[in-house]
Amino acid sequence: MSAYFDTKNDHLISKLSDILGKESVITEESEREFYSIDVYSKDKICAAVVRPINKELLKKAIPYVAKSGYSIIVRGGGMSYTKGYVPTKEDTIIFDVSLLNQIIEINETDMYITVESGVTWKEIYEKLKPTGLRLPFFGTFSGIRATVGGGLSQGALFMGTARYGQAADILLSMEILLPDGTIIKTGQSAFKNSKPFYRTYGPDLNGLFIHDGGSLGIKTQATFRLISAPKETDYLTFLFPDVSSACLSLSQVAKSGAAEEAYVFDPVSTRKNLSTLNIKEELKTIASVAKNQSSIKKGIFDATKLVLSGRDFVKEDMYSLHIVCAGRSSSSVRDDIKLIREICGKNKAEEIPNSIPKAVRSNPFKPLNGVIGSDGDRWVALNAKVPHSHSNKIINEADKILEKYKAEMNGLGVTVSRLFIAIGTHAFSYEPVFHWHDSWLPIHRKIPEENYINKIKEPKANTKATELVEQLRREMVQLFADLGASSNQIGKTYLYSEMLNPNTLGLLKSIKKYVDPDSQLNPGVIGLN
Repeated sequence: MSAYFDTKNDHLISKLSDILGKESVITEESEREFYSIDVYSKDKICAAVVRPINKELLKKAIPYVAKSGYSIIVRGGGMSYTKGYVPTKEDTIIFDVSLLNQIIEINETDMYITVESGVTWKEIYEKLKPTGLRLPFFGTFSGIRATVGGGLSQGALFMGTARYGQAADILLSMEILLPDGTIIKTGQSAFKNSKPFYRTYGPDLNGLFIHDGGSLGIKTQATFRLISAPKETDYLTFLFPDVSSACLSLSQVAKSGAAEEAYVFDPVSTRKNLSTLNIKEELKTIASVAKNQSSIKKGIFDATKLVLSGRDFVKEDMYSLHIVCAGRSSSSVRDDIKLIREICGKNKAEEIPNSIPKAVRSNPFKPLNGVIGSDGDRWVALNAKVPHSHSNKIINEADKILEKYKAEMNGLGVTVSRLFIAIGTHAFSYEPVFHWHDSWLPIHRKIPEENYINKIKEPKANTKATELVEQLRREMVQLFADLGASSNQIGKTYLYSEMLNPNTLGLLKSIKKYVDPDSQLNPGVIGLN
C-alpha cells in the first residue's frame, strides 16, 4: 500500500471507530483475510471489517464510507463460493451484518414474520417452533450460519423447495439502505398506514433487490409469509440404475406437487454425505426422529429402522432419490407417499430405507463440518436451473466436459459428485460438486467444530489441481450460459450480464446508476462495473 493509502485508511478507520465503537472495527490482518475469502477463492484483502450492532449504527456508517470513495461489501454468513463478497481492490470496507439479528415481529394473526437481515434461517426456525408456524421455504444446508440478507441476495433454497420454491418466493417486503443513507421500503410496508402483509400493490419492487448480490442496495430487514407447520411428515428413498431414470422420477415427483423436498444424489455424493456422520450424531438423529413424530410408537419404530439401515444400503453405481412429504394429516401424507411410489415404480425404482432424508430433516441445521471433506479434501459447487425438458441435455453435455478432462482429473485427484434438486413444479437444478486436495483457506480451519477438524490433516499445496478445477468451472459456466440456464449465487462467477438481453441490461445499468451512482456497492458482482 502507498503512504497516501495508509493515511487515508487510518483516517477512515478512526472515524468508523468513533461512529461504531472500536470493538466493532476489525483491522487485524488474519481477521481481514478471513472475511475477504469465501469457501473457494481469494483476491484482495479488505482495508477493514466493521460489525455494527444495530441498524441505526449501520445507517450512520454506510454514508460515511461512501463519501470516502471506498467500496462497500456486505457479508452475512459467508458460506458462498462464487466470489460474491470477495473484494477486487484493497480500498474496500466489508460490513458483517450478522449482529443485526433481531426478530422484529411474529404476527400469528396475519401470518408473517419480520426480521433483521443478519438473522439466520435456524434462528427463525427455532423461534417459530413453539407457535406451530413455519416459513414455507425454511432454510439452506448452511442455515446455522447463513443469513436472511445473504439468502435474498444470493438465492437461498433447499428446505421446502420442491413445494414452495426459494427464499425469494416467500418474501413480502424489505427495507433497503442505499449508499447515501436513503431508506427504500418495498411491498406493502412502503405505503402509509399499512402492515407488511402483502407483496404487490403496483410494481413489485422486491424483485429489483433480490438475487442482486448486494449490488443494488443493503438489505436491513425482510418480511416473509408464514404457514402452519405440517402435523405429519414421512420420507422415501429409492435407488435407480441410471441417472436418466432417477432424474425422470425427480421431475415427475416435482410436477405432482406431492413432496416438500425431492433431490437425487449420485453414488459419489451419497457416500460423501454419509462419510461425515458419526455415532454421536446418529444417536442425536434417532432421538429427533422419535421426538418429531406425532405418534411416539411410530417415532420409535422409525428410529429403529434408521439404526438397522445403517450406511451400507447404497449399491455401486446406483442413484438415490430422497423425498420428504408433509401435510396436515397422516391420510394426506399417505396419499402423497402412494402417488410418489406409483411414479417411481414405473421408472425402475427400488425402495430402500429412508435414512438420508430422515436424518437431514431431524436436524436440518447441523454444524458446518462438511465445509471440508472428511479426508481433508476441499470442494466447490456450481448450479444450473433448467426446465424439466432440458434435464437430460444439461447432464449429457456436462458429462462431455468431464469426459474430456477425465485423465487429468484422475492424475490430479479431482473428482466430481452431482446433486439434482426439484424447485417447485417448474425447475430442475443440476449441481456438480468438485472435490480435490489442496491447502486450506481460512474458512476451512475456522468454521468446522474442533472435534471434527482436529482429526483431519491439512493436505499439501496442490495448485495444479485447483487450476484444473477452475478450468472445469469455467467450461461448465459457459455451458450453462449456452443452454440458457439460470443460477443462484451469481457472484462474480456466472455469465449473467454477458448473456442478458441488451435492452434489459441497459435498464439494469440505469437502475444501478440511480441507486449507486459511484458504483461502490460490491463492484463486479453480477457482472456490473
